[in-house]
Amino acid sequence: MTDNLSATLSSSPAPASSPVSSPASSPSFSRSVSLLGLGAMGTAFARAWLAAGYSVTVWNRTPGRADTLVAEGATAATSAAEAVAANALVVTCLLDDASVGAALEGTDLTGKDLVDVTTGTPAQARARGEWAAARGARFLSGGIMAIPPMVGVPEAGGYVFYSGSHELFETHRAALAVPVGTRYVSANAGHAALQDVALLSGMYGMLAGITHAFALVRGEAEISLKEFTPLLTDWLMSMSPTVEQVAGQLASGDYESDIVSNLAMQVAGVGTFVGTAHEQGVSPELLTPYFDLMKRRLEGGHGAEGVTGLVDLLTPDSDG
Repeated sequence: MTDNLSATLSSSPAPASSPVSSPASSPSFSRSVSLLGLGAMGTAFARAWLAAGYSVTVWNRTPGRADTLVAEGATAATSAAEAVAANALVVTCLLDDASVGAALEGTDLTGKDLVDVTTGTPAQARARGEWAAARGARFLSGGIMAIPPMVGVPEAGGYVFYSGSHELFETHRAALAVPVGTRYVSANAGHAALQDVALLSGMYGMLAGITHAFALVRGEAEISLKEFTPLLTDWLMSMSPTVEQVAGQLASGDYESDIVSNLAMQVAGVGTFVGTAHEQGVSPELLTPYFDLMKRRLEGGHGAEGVTGLVDLLTPDSDG
């Protein structure tokens, strides 16, 4: 997740079930890196490497952005080609995949290790990996689960999903773990982006609910937002076990066991949510798409389930 998404994420601790690598636990150590892209995230990465004693060559399409980093010890390349030539490890942290292609056009990637932490889709990551291989480079795609203030602060819990060349990851594990933790997920170059977007999609769903909740109550003089806020926070936290429940039901195929509030009961209550929104002068548009899915699943004869079956409606061609 680069600058175009990072501002929306307030925190993203690494799940305890899968350890995150740190520099101290890495088997190999490379002390130099070239970084293309000096937005907020790229600059934060560069500063973390400089603070750790790395030799950092930087390039940005707008040259002036490198001045502060040069004062802190970085070397500014006059072109992307010069930055690529400077080191074996080349990291791109740009606006989008098209920007990566444009920046690297005409550079010599032969024998280079290209790590792209630019926000993109799984298909774009796989295509970029093939593109890099055709030019003689190993490739690793990264999905950043952090915002700039979390970079260089291990206790903040930020990390990067990496997928692609495992050999590249092992070679540069220590360097990659300097800015934030690392989590290698797959040789499939698209899997880092996929998990990045999946987690962020869950975040946006939560933000939609938060937005609707505050819209409902903010016009009530007798309801203090300061007092309402911890109630909403605690309620959302109490619902977090639903994640594991849905995962378990998807794995087992049993959507009806241990259901407390079945789909039929929940759909029966939809009118209350929509009616309350209208009474408060609030548009229900953030909730109605989800309610529509619930109704469709119920109409299919699945009233005894919870909400896990909605996943099947979104993935009709899957095995679910």
